[in-house]
Order: sequence, then C-alpha cells, then structure tokens
Amino acid sequence: MSDQDASSNTNTRKLKTYQEARMQNTENLRKLVVDAAATLLQEEGPEAVTVRKVSQKMNCSTKIIYNLFVNKEGLAQQLYLDGCKLLANEFERTPQAADPAQHLLNFGETFWQFGQHYCSYYKLMFGGAFADFKPDEESMRGTVTAMSQLLTVISNAQEQGLIPGQYDTESVIRIFWASLHGVIHLYMGGHLGDVQAAYAVYKQTLSLIVGSLFPNHSG
Repeated sequence: MSDQDASSNTNTRKLKTYQEARMQNTENLRKLVVDAAATLLQEEGPEAVTVRKVSQKMNCSTKIIYNLFVNKEGLAQQLYLDGCKLLANEFERTPQAADPAQHLLNFGETFWQFGQHYCSYYKLMFGGAFADFKPDEESMRGTVTAMSQLLTVISNAQEQGLIPGQYDTESVIRIFWASLHGVIHLYMGGHLGDVQAAYAVYKQTLSLIVGSLFPNHSG
C-alpha cells in the first residue's frame, strides 16, 4: 500500500471520541438487559421481571441495572416500547382488503392473535401487570405509532363516507379498541371460559362493532 493510500484510509476512517464509544457501549448494554427482561417476560410472565431476576439472568449486579434504568419502572417502559414495536409489526402483516370493513375485521383478528402469542407483553402494556408502571408520553406515542395503520383505514373510510358522520376518528378508535380490550381482559381474568368460548365472544363483538360502524356493509 502506498503512502497516499494509507493517508486516504486514515482520512476516511471515522474516529470515535471516548464519550461516543462509552455511549455506544452503554446503549448496547441497555439492549442486552432489555433482551434478558423480555425473555423473562415471555417465559415466566410479568411477575418474574424484577431487577434482581434480570441481574441474575445477566450475571451482573443489580447496581448495573439501576444505573441503566433507575428502577423497575424504567425497565418496564423499555419493554412497553418493545411491545409497541411487536404490535406494529403484527399489524403490518395483517392481510389487506379493499373493503375497509373487512380490513377492520382483519385488524381485530390480528389483535386477538397478539394477545395470544404475546400474552405477557399484552398484560404489561394493557393489563396493568406492573402496578407501579404508568405509560409516559413516549410510551403513549409508541402506542399511537403501533395503531397508525388502524387509524389510516378508519380515516380513509370516513373520507369515503362509509362511516356515519356522527363518529369522529378518535371516537371510532376508542370504541373499536376498548371493546376488543374488554373481551380479552375478561378472558384473561377467567370470566369467559376456555379459549374457544372466549374467541367466539370476541368474534361476535368484533362483528357487531364493525357492523355498527359500517351499517351498509354486506359482508
């Protein structure tokens, strides 16, 4: 290699400052801790996610966890945001339909499956599994982002005059979301019998909601 080539490589190489390198290492460590907590969440449920158990999973001191997240609630927030990403990914994979009513039915099915496949995340995000954790502004933005596709379908249907004018977009979202949450919460609380019985109630509820929003829907 010539001196000119060596000089060129030196000039194009981006050097990190000590602070930048330290910040990158901290972020990598935060991600590893969140991954460990997520594993506990999925394998053992929300009650297993404690600073002590996460530190044992990581084979490190609890002080490291506290330095990174301040407390258990800080760790819970990161898990909440991870759950929002999972939900957004599931919605992205939802089969699209030209008929917005059918598209909402598909979204409803996706939401049920999310509650089944990511039960512990669901309980953390929507079930109050961490009693001292309340979603902050950043967490709520994550929820809105996860639901953005649902918002788009409803807004487009309103613009086309398919949803009666007395409903504003925010009200439709709340009606749709709250009703489906209610069924899932009752099921998780043991009030709707086994999963087949609960799913039947969920499907009926979903059909009634979509039918009321799209009174002229023939599906």
